[in-house]
Amino acid sequence: MKAERGRTRSTGNAKRKASSRARSSPALARYAAKRDFSITPEPADGGKASPDALQFVVQKHWASRLHYDFRLELAGTMKSWAVPKGPSFDTKDKRMAVHVEDHPISYNSFEGQIPEKQYGAGKVIIWDKGTWLPAGDPMEGYRKGNLKFTLHGHKLHGAWVLVRMKSRDTKQDAWLLIKEKDQFTRPAAEFSVTDEMPDSVAKLPMPVGGEATPARTGKARTPGSKAGGRAGMPELAVRRAAPATLKPQLATLVDRPPADPQNWLYEVKFDGYRILAKVEAQRVRLITRNGNDWTAKLPHLARALQSMRLKPGWFDGEIVMLDERGVASFQQLQNAFDSARTADIAYFLFDLPYYDGRDLTAVPLQQRRALLQSLLREAPHGIRFSDAFTAAPQDLVASACKLGLEGIIGKRRDSRYSTRRSPDWIKLKCGQRQEFVVGGWTDPKGSRSGLGSLLLGVHDAAGKLVYAGKVGSGFNDSSLAQVSDQLGKLAADKSPFSKRVPESGVHWVKPTLVAEVTFSEWTGDGHLRHPVFHALRTDKPAAAIVREDPVAPLGPDTEEPQSRIPASLKVSHPDRVVDAGSGVTKIEVIRYYALVGELMMEHLQHRPVSLVRAPDGVGKPMFFQKHSERYRMEGIEQLDRKLDPDHPPYLVVRSPLGLLSAAQMNVIEFHSWNTVLRTFDRPDRMVFDLDPGEGAPWRDVQQGAALMRGFLEELKLAAFLKTSGGKGLHVVTPIKPEFDWDTVKAFSQAIVVQMARTLPALFVAKSGAKNRVGKVFIDYLRNGFGATTAAAWSVRARPGLGISVPVAWKELPGIESGAQWNVRNAQLRLPQGNSPWGDYRSSAKSVKAGMKALQFSAG
Repeated sequence: MKAERGRTRSTGNAKRKASSRARSSPALARYAAKRDFSITPEPADGGKASPDALQFVVQKHWASRLHYDFRLELAGTMKSWAVPKGPSFDTKDKRMAVHVEDHPISYNSFEGQIPEKQYGAGKVIIWDKGTWLPAGDPMEGYRKGNLKFTLHGHKLHGAWVLVRMKSRDTKQDAWLLIKEKDQFTRPAAEFSVTDEMPDSVAKLPMPVGGEATPARTGKARTPGSKAGGRAGMPELAVRRAAPATLKPQLATLVDRPPADPQNWLYEVKFDGYRILAKVEAQRVRLITRNGNDWTAKLPHLARALQSMRLKPGWFDGEIVMLDERGVASFQQLQNAFDSARTADIAYFLFDLPYYDGRDLTAVPLQQRRALLQSLLREAPHGIRFSDAFTAAPQDLVASACKLGLEGIIGKRRDSRYSTRRSPDWIKLKCGQRQEFVVGGWTDPKGSRSGLGSLLLGVHDAAGKLVYAGKVGSGFNDSSLAQVSDQLGKLAADKSPFSKRVPESGVHWVKPTLVAEVTFSEWTGDGHLRHPVFHALRTDKPAAAIVREDPVAPLGPDTEEPQSRIPASLKVSHPDRVVDAGSGVTKIEVIRYYALVGELMMEHLQHRPVSLVRAPDGVGKPMFFQKHSERYRMEGIEQLDRKLDPDHPPYLVVRSPLGLLSAAQMNVIEFHSWNTVLRTFDRPDRMVFDLDPGEGAPWRDVQQGAALMRGFLEELKLAAFLKTSGGKGLHVVTPIKPEFDWDTVKAFSQAIVVQMARTLPALFVAKSGAKNRVGKVFIDYLRNGFGATTAAAWSVRARPGLGISVPVAWKELPGIESGAQWNVRNAQLRLPQGNSPWGDYRSSAKSVKAGMKALQFSAG
């Protein structure tokens, strides 16, 4: 209890200190009062103004709703407005801009994730940045509510004005952001800067084009020129004091090296503790990734850094204990702390985000490392530079594994330093190894003392602790005693896991301990196979522990899609409202399809399609179009042969342009058949639509999808998940095209009937509203000839304009509805793209084994 009270006091002190820094400026009091700086990564310090020109920044912010935070530097802070729709280059667009609290100048470089339950929770990126030049006295214009200015940014240019609106609503200080006429003006029907330029500019240098403003004195300096003339200081360094606190950049686990090795450098993945060194004028402090001060634990390293007479700044690295082979040993590192013999601990430094009054976070990694290496050329004992290797990453991983190392870390050469987990830093591991939360323990057996096994868990997308199995090997007498001692202090009355644990004789504990474990693989039911305990970790918070699945690395061909509407596409009535509830217009739907076109083609390629047209919008009469009509849609073709003798030729989408042409003709939905043209008479997939009846809770749909997957896997079939864009979920099963339509439809019906018989309280196999009240209807009728299903990434012609999105099974607990993503928040999902279905094509299996298991006759 004393330790817990101490941690509470420490957290409270950190919060008060951080808040006091922001409150030191009266203008930032509201900003500080709304934030807990011990939790949010947002900057607590006020920051310093650039000596050259007034700055502006526009941050794209996915909070409760996507909006754009427009900020202008004025009078020592960033005057800020929330612009729901973002800026427009059309002078007719008067964009609402709600005036909000002033933000510190240091906020200009903030990009990251504001945690849940914090003010403004959600993702933030730097959408644009640059300098601005006021027309006349800016403070007078600001006070009068008519602020005119010129922007010099990467995306925003030219003359603009912010005008305060007269309103009786005293809760909202509403302004309008308007583009003024100049050479940059463009009609909204042909150009949307927010849709066509959706990405971050954080890695880009400040744009050239601004000039010194009356608010600054002295000679103007072009952003990106030599800072202060210091030899060796990178050109993109920005004159800014180091922040009081710093979150380290973290690496993303990937399943293979990137496809562009020339753009990456690789280092050893150290098996130690991450430590940030804050070098100040009179002292050096050593800080863990959680913000704990470990200077007193590592006095020899603090003294060594102090003796180097370094300029103030932040150094990033890892402390390790090297064994007789020169290989880092985490066990020896822990033993060193336990025995207070820490003098042999070495500190490997690999990054330098701040130094000598300069912010280096936007400087390419390779240049930051060059400066760091030059500072460490004559470093004393214990301080080392982390060397990089240029060999092929596959060879480096193989060598690391032979030496018994954990793996290697890859870093993009031109990447900036981000205070978050980033795909610009990746980790390639020799085996499966990660941290787990300890939720309980079992009694020892035989001659063993202390404990038998630890019960382990990870947090799911909803923040619940999910049981991942138990570990009983890897302990020695010392670790058994150490772990047992800590477990005894954390006794709890009930299980911390979200579901019942299939173990008996368990002692529950508060889920605060973190154990590092190696294992061979995850089982199908989410448990560990062959786990081995390594150590308890004190440098990582239990709340942050999740299942660490490798992802495909981002490479030159996997960047986030960008919206492009060709000049040849003439959009009629672009401002016509398609969905009255959300206010989404026709041009927004077209821009959405331009954004996802390449992703969507993976699901439409070579498949006949049906189109759902809504000439008068959602809620008005709509109709299916299966065949060509008098209107030609470029990119959509009529097949040159009849696939059905009773109907005219069907349609197929040949290119992303077809999606735009169709949307121009008021098409909202794209539905595809369960077959490709080459084997048209034999389906190559089955679709199961889980549709909740009246009164059926969403959790039943989630549970139903998971059970559906489990049953299909028992039948030796793969299952892939996507949101429907409507009320439910779609489970899609790729199959080999062996049987005709009637056989596959009958087999899918047999599957659904078996599910309904087994779980009648949850599922129903009969259509009709009366049959499905309080239950989940599994629709198998989509597997017949001529039936179609909304394609992945298709918009749905329903209120809110939800979209159908491929998702991974591990995301299922965190999905809140079948329409979680829609036309307006789709960019939240674009970075994942089709990766959750990455192995779809290779997963098609024969249905023969499943037919045999169900005693289904294909004849």
